[in-house]
Amino acid sequence: MPLLMVALGVVLLIILISKFKLNTFIALLLVSFAVALGLGIPAGKIVTTIESGIGGTLGHIAVIFGLGAMIGKLVADSGGAHCIAMTLINKFGEKRIQLAVVIASFVVGIAMFFEVGLVLLIPIIFSIAKELKVSPMYLGIPMLSALLVTHGFLPPHPGPTVIASAYKADIGTVLLYGILVSIPCIIVSGLLFTKVAKKIIPSAFEKAGNIESLGEQKTFKMEETPSFGISLITAMFPVILMMVATIVSMAQKTAGIKGNGFFTFIDFIGNPDTAMLISLMVAVYTMGIGRKIPIKQVGASCSSAAASIGMMLLIIGGGGAFKQVLIDGGVGKYIATLFNGSSISPILLAWIVAAILRISLGSATVAALSTSGLVIPILANYGHVNLALVTLATGCGSAVASHVNDAGFWMVKEYFGLSLKETFSTWTLLSTILSITGLICILVLNMFI
Repeated sequence: MPLLMVALGVVLLIILISKFKLNTFIALLLVSFAVALGLGIPAGKIVTTIESGIGGTLGHIAVIFGLGAMIGKLVADSGGAHCIAMTLINKFGEKRIQLAVVIASFVVGIAMFFEVGLVLLIPIIFSIAKELKVSPMYLGIPMLSALLVTHGFLPPHPGPTVIASAYKADIGTVLLYGILVSIPCIIVSGLLFTKVAKKIIPSAFEKAGNIESLGEQKTFKMEETPSFGISLITAMFPVILMMVATIVSMAQKTAGIKGNGFFTFIDFIGNPDTAMLISLMVAVYTMGIGRKIPIKQVGASCSSAAASIGMMLLIIGGGGAFKQVLIDGGVGKYIATLFNGSSISPILLAWIVAAILRISLGSATVAALSTSGLVIPILANYGHVNLALVTLATGCGSAVASHVNDAGFWMVKEYFGLSLKETFSTWTLLSTILSITGLICILVLNMFI
């Protein structure tokens, strides 16, 4: 019965979002109430369960998410992202243009959410493709691969941040391992897959694309943008702080050094909330005040960023509510009994559940959150479990097989002017290859740590 209720809930969610075009947040709330009743949660406790699910999810990530959006907006509005992309492309030259696109997209992707990075980079990609007389898809596949990797694996993006919070995994460790896994994922799904895709679906590489729907793009002159070094440091600053804190903490534990004021300070500035706040202050100066941009204009960029993520926060909160219903309704415990004594790796299990929900629901973030609700009780059946790797496996599974129920699928289709068949053969296949490669890398990494 618990599994049947989950299945019915997922089907209902798909119908509400896909057929009736209901707002995702409202659909999640309705399904959460329905599944809670079906699982036998007392009517008087359903609202409390849903509120705790929303509050518990947003309480930890809202600050990280909000500040991250502001940093990304400041870097974009100042021309910093444009400077990073163009400088790398010019430095690497025509022969290594794909590698330049990958690095630029990875850096920009860390600072910005997937959709924002896509909208920002596509005009640059099309411009370079036209100048070099190559297909937009030739540069587009490496770009999409790098953006998807940062979206699925690396905090402060919503998916990995929310999952790390749910599993109580250290975000800095998730970030460090995520970068290690990202490199082979991008090489396979971005650089190598481009060559395969060109043979599988050559027609996709003959399309000129269509970015008219993006409207008039803000143009920058390189001399008017912040310097490459300043732009790069600003975009990467939160990552630098969190990684330094994680590496110092690992070194301290390995060496058996007792805690002191220095380690306490490093731990404080490496805390995701603190790191994001410090990074925002750095961005306000480097991308704004330091370039004599009025503080009112800087504030407007921050306000615009905060307004743009309002619905995403609600959707994440709705996913948290559904996750809590699954936990309080005993679904996780029921599945845990099914896997009691099982030898299946928790990493593989998290990936499988996330992949199934991702294919069903479309939203990677909602799929990842729902997965955590099912997997958390199962983890108690295992001895030592590396929570950072389980977090990455969940994010990895939630990136698989992007198709017609995912907004990213339609963005790629329209911007690159592809047919449905071409989109499935490029974007959907890319996301699947990336997800499977990521799982293999995580399982290998688990053997050594």
